[in-house]
Amino acid sequence: MAATVSLSFSIDPQHHHFSLKTHFKPHPTLLLTSLPPTLKHPLLISRKCYASKSSSSSSHSTPSTATSSSYPEDPFRTGRFLSNEELEKLKLLGDFEYYRELESGSLSVRVMRAEEMDTTVALLAESFADSMLWPSGYLSLLRFLVKQYLIERRTLMPHTATLIGFYRRKENGISEQEEQLAGTVEVCFDKRGANASPPTPTPPKNSPYICNMTVKKPLRRRGIGWHLLKASEELISEMSFSKEVYLHCRMIDAAPFNMYAKAGYSIVKTDSILILLMLQRRKHLMCKKLQPRRSPSDMSDSDEERAS
Repeated sequence: MAATVSLSFSIDPQHHHFSLKTHFKPHPTLLLTSLPPTLKHPLLISRKCYASKSSSSSSHSTPSTATSSSYPEDPFRTGRFLSNEELEKLKLLGDFEYYRELESGSLSVRVMRAEEMDTTVALLAESFADSMLWPSGYLSLLRFLVKQYLIERRTLMPHTATLIGFYRRKENGISEQEEQLAGTVEVCFDKRGANASPPTPTPPKNSPYICNMTVKKPLRRRGIGWHLLKASEELISEMSFSKEVYLHCRMIDAAPFNMYAKAGYSIVKTDSILILLMLQRRKHLMCKKLQPRRSPSDMSDSDEERAS
């Protein structure tokens, strides 16, 4: 008889929160009994995120006025029954697009599709392994766990969504034809999309929450992290009535903290020093009250300065 194993762990290197819970039935000979003490809580990963000035910008998200009867199908194949309201919100997710012209190229951000999961998993797993200095032999296991997490999170759409950003490099003023996956970020919109075991300090479950942000290593310091954050906020403005959005930042991470502060986030609560007894880094819970959306022409260059 196959044994049921439940994994829930936390690793704390450098910029984004990654909460992973997965349940699976392994082969009877597979024994997972040697996990170290640090692998017992939701995974928190912090990585530096940099931003650069944008030369010009535009963004749009096309709201749909159609009724749910116009799209009875589940466009993201969540694998569960959806109400009419959920189908309408899924349509909003499918229509969402955020686009920015950067100094070195352009970035477009949208919701991850099912066929893009494997490339997103590879990006996240590589980022985590690089941060944690894991041996390459563990990369396949990490990819498996990350994929299980993303599969489970997709079943909660439209209460949560994973955004992916595609970067197109520009050389001598001319954009290349081919674009590449540059980064990803996860957004939770309400209580039904909240992580079951969020990191401390605990954010309000019914408020939007941003986590799991990473940018491909060769593409950092181009403003991509900043715009993943801005795209998340823009989507939250369309998907949630709550205008207070939360995120976590480790106390030791000065660059991400500066970026969040520049974006308008302020500290709500900080971990007690006792959290160190659980082999975790102390973290700030930060919050921002979203303002009414501005047109691209209203945005100043100072909004997009580097956080470093």
